[in-house]
Amino acid sequence: MNAPNTLSADETAAGFRLLFDGRTTAGWRGYRQEEIYPHWRVVDDALMFHPEPNPQYGHDIISVDQFRNFEFRIEWRLQEGGNSGIMYHVRETDDRPYMTGPEYQLLDNDRHGDARNGLDRHTGACYALYAPTEPASAPIGTWNRTTIIVDGGDVQHVLNDRTVCTYTLGSADWQQRITGTKFADWQGFAAERNGHICLQDHLDPVAFRNIRIRTW
Repeated sequence: MNAPNTLSADETAAGFRLLFDGRTTAGWRGYRQEEIYPHWRVVDDALMFHPEPNPQYGHDIISVDQFRNFEFRIEWRLQEGGNSGIMYHVRETDDRPYMTGPEYQLLDNDRHGDARNGLDRHTGACYALYAPTEPASAPIGTWNRTTIIVDGGDVQHVLNDRTVCTYTLGSADWQQRITGTKFADWQGFAAERNGHICLQDHLDPVAFRNIRIRTW
């Protein structure tokens, strides 16, 4: 097994690069900010979010670079009752990143209240739009592996090596699901095919590591 935050020989050959070096927060900054928020720190080879100081929503971070078509791989770990998310194609045109970028949901399905609002809130979902096809989370407190593949409008959510969600941005099915939701009021939501990757502040501690991407 490779050391944390390094590429395997296969990943190197496939054209992956690291988005987190395991030592610094280089490559990330606060949403609509020049620097990263102090709530994000590197601890034990992981990029970790801590609610303190100033525990309130709004300390999301984004990749400095923007991406169009990609395979994004990341490992993450929630604490009990935790909630977070990963967004892509985020633009800095609205108050919050979720107003432009679709979200891969991260949740303690057994303990967080949002899980009762439907399977499309469970881990691996495209938040509030597409439910995961099966539960595939590792136990809370252990590391999960997530992959997001975006190829044109076609998107796959992979959780611990299982494809749990697929959809096509802008398709008739996508538009039908948007109708009647809060997303319908956000003109910029999923409107772009290029943008930042976002790691979410949802007030709960969360850790990320082995963040890498390949593009085409």
